[in-house]
Amino acid sequence: MDTVDLKPIIEALVFVSESPVKVEQIAEALDVEKQVVVPLLRQLCSDYAMSQRGIVLQETAGGFQFRTRPEYAEWVRRLSRNKPFRFSRAALETLAIIAYRQPITRAEIEYLRGVDSGGVLKTLLDKHLVRILGKKDVPGRPLIYGTSRDFLELFGLKDLSGLPTLKEFSELALEATPAADETL
Repeated sequence: MDTVDLKPIIEALVFVSESPVKVEQIAEALDVEKQVVVPLLRQLCSDYAMSQRGIVLQETAGGFQFRTRPEYAEWVRRLSRNKPFRFSRAALETLAIIAYRQPITRAEIEYLRGVDSGGVLKTLLDKHLVRILGKKDVPGRPLIYGTSRDFLELFGLKDLSGLPTLKEFSELALEATPAADETL
């Protein structure tokens, strides 16, 4: 089969998938090598990025998925009438600690936050944003936690390297702080 014929088939496979579809899955479905699929996916990503469509093809959570453009989020929300998921400050704090420090135990999370985090951790587990990775090899064998594939998908990250660095956070904080002569 010609690669020109494969491109619309790949597009259809990604479209019907409920979660990000991996390159390996597409290659297996098409009975071709992974090296044939990767450039075609990159071309499709580029095609959607350059066009004025309401959707883009994005690499996220180790696979590819069609997503609406962020600038159209308000209209999508109006149609679905769903309120966007809101994180409590405690949930965001806990999720950030886990994302940046994983694998991490509940005791380590609580030490960093300074408060009990059992309820927040349970909520994050229930929402499948955090998962249990195993047990730490120390006395008491506490559970260790890490982020899940759903976490990557929710935040549109290809992998954890897509998280902003502490330096980027400080630069954002400096930009958000008004100059001294602007206050008053």
